[in-house]
Amino acid sequence: MGVLTPPGAAHGPKQDRSRATRQRLLEAAVACLAEVGWAGSTVSVVAERAGVSRGAAQHHFPTREDLFTAAVEYVAEERSQALRELPPQSRPEVVAALVDLYTGPLFRAALQLWVAASNEEQLRPRVTELEARVGRETHRIAVRLLEADESVPGVRETVQGLLDTARGLGLANVLTDDAARRRRVVAQWAALAEHGLG
Repeated sequence: MGVLTPPGAAHGPKQDRSRATRQRLLEAAVACLAEVGWAGSTVSVVAERAGVSRGAAQHHFPTREDLFTAAVEYVAEERSQALRELPPQSRPEVVAALVDLYTGPLFRAALQLWVAASNEEQLRPRVTELEARVGRETHRIAVRLLEADESVPGVRETVQGLLDTARGLGLANVLTDDAARRRRVVAQWAALAEHGLG
């Protein structure tokens, strides 16, 4: 009796190559946004960085807006995944890890997308929707990692204040290396988290 070939199995390697190309383009788009901003992140620049032709890039993403809307989704998912992968640790370590997430390349790319979305009608609704989703998930994960008791008055606001501060520290780090001040602020938040989260 012969072995049955599942439908589409013959196209497996081609589909794998297509997925790999799409992934390279998204990673290149995020890196370009983080390094050169929206104005410098053209489809041609992203394609060159990804090591593919402009035609191949346009096969996956016909317009610049298509590419960067997909990049918005990719950044949102990568940021959420980074949060989900944080291991259980002490509250001060969780505070430091949360702040670190806001000072890395994913946050820098997200920031460029926020700026672009403020001027690009095609991007704004998608960025707004995804950031709201990421914000909710970030809060939920932070509560779990910090073992915060949100039934205690003020704890929910304390967790949100920590996340808002982490975002602000990430913004401050965009223009200058803010590591020394950031360490002092993180130490203060770590002390607050140790005793003020129920």
